[in-house]
Amino acid sequence: MLQLILGGARSGKSRLAEKLATGSQLHVTYIATSQPLDGEMNERVAHHRARRPAEWALIEEPLELARVLRENASADRCLLVDCLTLWLTNLLMLDNTERLSAEREALLDCLASLPGEIIFVSNETGMGVVPLGELTRRYVDEAGWLHQALAERCQRVVLTVAGLPLTLKGTAL
Repeated sequence: MLQLILGGARSGKSRLAEKLATGSQLHVTYIATSQPLDGEMNERVAHHRARRPAEWALIEEPLELARVLRENASADRCLLVDCLTLWLTNLLMLDNTERLSAEREALLDCLASLPGEIIFVSNETGMGVVPLGELTRRYVDEAGWLHQALAERCQRVVLTVAGLPLTLKGTAL
């Protein structure tokens, strides 16, 4: 099963994804896409680490998400990817402008063949003010297009607001 959990900052999306992963009764591998490059991000990573069960495996991969999913998906495993918008940011910041397109297509192309359960977490960025600047507008556009394409492929899509899940597609929580 493929699931997409969307929400704003501090909406409870990661906590919901972790609850779903635990409830899957499968071995869980947490795939972290962040690159903690400053003190504030280090604190966020530490907060997430402290909340996760010790028995969960951890893979840190900021760019090659499709490869990691293909290598680690199995019928007895739940992969939790947190978060797609950080992954997208990492790719946008590269000098190679084609890399984002290639990695995005690789991700979307591999989804149908992945066994087990995959839970994606991502920030819903398209509900606010249109950002100033070309890069930030491109980021919002790319995130929106990625979410639409992923939502088409997922069996369940949930929007989380104030810690409350609103099922947009699939079986309600």
